[in-house]
Amino acid sequence: MARPREYDDDLRVRLIEAAARVLAEEGPAAMTTRRIAAEVGTSTTAIYSLIGSKDDLLAAIAHEGFRRLAEHLARVTPSDDPLADLGAMGLAYHDMAIESPELYAVMFSRAHLAIVDETEAAFSLATLQTLIDAVQRAIDAGELTGDANDVALRMWGLNHGITSLAIAGMMGTPADARRRVREAGLDLLAGLRREPEAHAVSRRAAR
Repeated sequence: MARPREYDDDLRVRLIEAAARVLAEEGPAAMTTRRIAAEVGTSTTAIYSLIGSKDDLLAAIAHEGFRRLAEHLARVTPSDDPLADLGAMGLAYHDMAIESPELYAVMFSRAHLAIVDETEAAFSLATLQTLIDAVQRAIDAGELTGDANDVALRMWGLNHGITSLAIAGMMGTPADARRRVREAGLDLLAGLRREPEAHAVSRRAAR
């Protein structure tokens, strides 16, 4: 049977955003299907039709977050300057989290990780693979040294820490937070340069 016309993708996204907001502000107990439907002005039938159960709704929040992250990272077009590309990807990661902090919080939560299946895990890790590929380009170009997987994880961890602090209001203004993401990324890349004497990465990667 065809899905009712009013149950479209826009409604699905609004339900996911409402659920993420309620979860962030009031905790898991408040995230009931009835409450989320009321927040959006629809019925619980819409949730069951578009998404599924409460666990499915939690998984959908994280999936939407990773989808948006992949979209932000994809905006960084590979150039002939792989270090600048990595700097831009760090900022893209940060920007996605700042724009969708409730989704971002669920992406790496224990609650989500406890219910994630193999398919969803593969989708989530695809965003990390995008970063790994960008690091590998820098290694192949002779700009960095080391293992691409290890370097990518270090970069992800660094960005995640600064971004989480920024969301908590501990990094000053939005401009301050972006600057710190940029500078911390440059410092990390500087230590991974193939030439030991070139410890300071060119500020071109910060633009």
